[in-house]
Amino acid sequence: MNERIAFIGAGNMATALAGGLLRAGRPATSLVAADPIGEQRERIARMGVTTTAENAVAVAGADVVVLAVKPQVFGTVVTDLRPHFEPGQLIVSIAAGVSTSAIAAWCGHPLPIVRCMPNTPALYGAGISALFANEHAGARERSLAEGVLRAAGDVVWVGDESHLDAVTAVSGSGPAYFFYLMEGMIEAAERLGLDDGLARRLTLATAYGAAVMARDSGEAPAQLRRNVTSPGGTTERAIGVLDEAHVRATIDLAIRSAATRSRELAAEFGALPDVRA
Repeated sequence: MNERIAFIGAGNMATALAGGLLRAGRPATSLVAADPIGEQRERIARMGVTTTAENAVAVAGADVVVLAVKPQVFGTVVTDLRPHFEPGQLIVSIAAGVSTSAIAAWCGHPLPIVRCMPNTPALYGAGISALFANEHAGARERSLAEGVLRAAGDVVWVGDESHLDAVTAVSGSGPAYFFYLMEGMIEAAERLGLDDGLARRLTLATAYGAAVMARDSGEAPAQLRRNVTSPGGTTERAIGVLDEAHVRATIDLAIRSAATRSRELAAEFGALPDVRA
């Protein structure tokens, strides 16, 4: 609990992680956040977190440096920090598409690096993050990184960095797929005569209940679906329409397309930089 954690970038995800750490009992004095935008600093400062406009000030003396900036500016931010990184500092990146090898080249030091793929439910402490560690990150560094990300939800590890493209497609983009389905269900309910408030309440409660059942029942989603699909009943009729529309194949195509786009973004933002000493 004594490790000093510096957030470079104080946007939504950094604020969510800081809030989770504080709720878990970490003292606010162990956290610092740097951001050039005053409004961002003010928001996270209201939680008791020390703030600064200077990234180098935040990094100085930190045990963990959480890089929470957009991929488009990631290289510039890290290159500017290159002279300020200290031996043994753990670098935790939550930037999509930026490889650990690119981060290492920008840092200019053989630092332990953990790359993370969180998702937006982390803003409510209900996220899941996939983590990948480079060769310099040992058990202590992995534990530190896991502790930071667990503040916003569940944590899993992948042994192959390329698997983060699949993670991005499934859990990173995944909340939007469920929101899309909820939108369609609410609209269908309204066309059947339910008012917006009731349609929304029924849909959201059903989505939540189904997720709890899938998590806690011990049965596979396929079996849970079969359990509520009575022969000749309403559910069977609805599932039949979905099958005729090849919805399962469309879901597969959508997730594959998201993974492809993740690889494209990695090539754009995560390519090895030309860094000269």
